This record gives sequence, C-alpha cells and structure tokens, in this order.
Amino acid sequence: MIGVYFSGTGNTKYCVEKFVREYDREGKVCSIETENAAQEICAHEEIIIGYPVQFSSIPKILQDFTVDHWCIWKNKKIFIIATMGLFSGDGAGVLARLLTRYGAVIIGGLHLRMPDSIGDEKALKRTLEQNQELVLRAGHKVEKAVQELKSGHPSQDGIGFLSQMAGLFGQRLYFYNRTKEYSDRLKIDGNKCTRCGRCALICPMKNISLGKGQAIPNGRCTMCYRCVNFCPAQAITLLGKKVYEQCHIEKYL
Repeated sequence: MIGVYFSGTGNTKYCVEKFVREYDREGKVCSIETENAAQEICAHEEIIIGYPVQFSSIPKILQDFTVDHWCIWKNKKIFIIATMGLFSGDGAGVLARLLTRYGAVIIGGLHLRMPDSIGDEKALKRTLEQNQELVLRAGHKVEKAVQELKSGHPSQDGIGFLSQMAGLFGQRLYFYNRTKEYSDRLKIDGNKCTRCGRCALICPMKNISLGKGQAIPNGRCTMCYRCVNFCPAQAITLLGKKVYEQCHIEKYL
C-alpha cells in the first residue's frame, strides 16, 4: 500500500499518514509534488489518495496530475480521503468518477472535517480549541475507517448518486469556474511584502516569482492557501482582503 496526497497546510498529509500508519506500518506515503510520485503509484496495487476539497471539487493541481498520468491507474484499488472545512456532498466521489474513467477500482471514500485553511475569510474561523477537537475527531474517524476497510466493509463517504447531487447543487454548480482553471486572484501587498522568498519556495505551482520590490503572482494559483498561511508578513490574500488567522496542522496537534 501507498498513501498519496496533495496538501496545502498539512491537514490532508496528516490524515493520509495516520490512515496508512494504522492500516499498514510498512506502507509508504508521498506527495504528488515529488518527482517519483507516479512511479510509486505504479509500483503498488493499493492506493490511498487524499486531498482538500475546493468548492466540492478537486484541486486543479491534482486533477492535472490524474489526467496527465492516466495510464497508471488501470486496475489500481483506490480508497479516497477528502478533507474539508465545512461541507462536501461528494468530495471523494469527484475524483472517484475521474479515476474510474481510467480503469481504477474505487473501494471506498472517507470525508474528514478539518480546520479550515482559508485564513482570509473571518466567517470560516474557529477557536483553537474547536480546531483541536476537529483534528481529534478526524483521527478517531480514520481509525474506525481503517478497521472497516480491513473487515471488508470500507466507508463510502461521498460515493454514490445522492452524494453527487448534494455536491453538485450544494456548491459545485455555483462555483464551477473557481476550480475549472487555475486562479489569477492571488494578491500580494507590496507594502507588507519583505521579499523573503518563502512564498515562491513553497508554492506547488511555482506561481510566485520575486520582482525588484516584492513577490509577484503569475496567474496559476491552485488555491492551496500555503503561501497565505506561511507568509511571515501576512502580505498575501486570495478570497478575502485580510489575513485573520494563519492555519497549519502543527497548531492543532
């Protein structure tokens, strides 16, 4: 078994690592950002795939990875973990349907509520204690899902027609354009930016470059919120106009 994930601020990475560790202590885990991710998938029959849901859809970077490597999925047995801050009817089902086109066998899905990484939207913020409780509950749900998978009755969160309708009419229908292409809405405040270069270094899309006076976004943001949450000067926003909290999994463990 191998666990494969895309994770902006560490939520999904934490969940996939815990799932694989509970299921198989010898199991491997890697990010889709690593150079050998496709080769690792090819070398394993059972795959755990995790990602954060965006508007009840797949992050664009993961969608591209899946399509670009279409030939590696045939006959793979795949269990999907979708992490989310609020709601997703079929967060796991969206990727499941795409992988099925390429011959994958979807064995189950798991939805996990985790601390919301959208640090520039005040309405989505919770207290530290509430976020710690979310992580604790997610851990218990992972442990239960592992036992269900081992017993041959894997969780089916987000898999099925009713879940698909809930995701479609709950969010995806109204926010389709948000995830169809990469976003050009990332904003960097030149008055706050110290040109430290951290955002450019950690961006999975290499979307940020360093100009003469500040960091500059280049219109290919996958909305992972990594740069927003790790900028030392809180100079970066995406959906909102102000950073209210910088979120990363280490704060809640």
